[in-house]
Amino acid sequence: MWIIGSYQPTSLFSLRPANATTSGGKTLLTPTPFAIKMALLDCAIRVYGKESAMTWFPQIRDLQLAIVLPRHLSVINTFVKILRPHKNGAKDVQGTGLVSPMGSTIAYREMVHFGGPLSIAFNEIEVENGGLNLAALMTQISYLGKRGGFMQLTQIKTAEELEQEFTQLNHPLSTEFMLNGTMQVLDDCGTKMSFDHADVYNNKNIGLNKPNGRLLRHIVLPYRIQRSSRGYTLYERIDS
Repeated sequence: MWIIGSYQPTSLFSLRPANATTSGGKTLLTPTPFAIKMALLDCAIRVYGKESAMTWFPQIRDLQLAIVLPRHLSVINTFVKILRPHKNGAKDVQGTGLVSPMGSTIAYREMVHFGGPLSIAFNEIEVENGGLNLAALMTQISYLGKRGGFMQLTQIKTAEELEQEFTQLNHPLSTEFMLNGTMQVLDDCGTKMSFDHADVYNNKNIGLNKPNGRLLRHIVLPYRIQRSSRGYTLYERIDS
């Protein structure tokens, strides 16, 4: 049994790959399992409190996810002005007598415009008294990826089997994949990851490609480039 939420994007989406540097501006085409699970955990903490979220974390960590993106999506390339710490300490770069530790610079960024709603499917969990209510948490998700990638829930439904359009984001390794699709490296929660690893206020380090950290999965999305130019790249879903 699967529980499926349909989300309508209300702004541009952006999420850097897990192996990108802080100055990297590339974006993934889809929310990752790790990003979606952390969004659920954030909702659990805000709505039900930290103690309940700690109890539910193993269930959230082990969720199986699948997604359907809209038929068309476009990646917009742009340059933005950002603040960055000066390498050699505070400076008066404006000549005003005001010393600042930060200076402005130009950075490359990519953002995704979804041409319609996206559907996210979770394997349904049996709810016990006081247990994790997945549908309730799904209603509380307001953004995915970087802050500002706002989403509006429009529908929740259940299904015994997923439709063919769904792409599983954390399925077991398989030798079958779409040759003309687009590969994405997505991160997911490791099997031994604890709440302390996910807690940004805890000193426990979260590693990459480790059971107690984030695991990288190579997923081929059924999308191909339809056209591109200097300012954008348009992707179209491949119908099998």
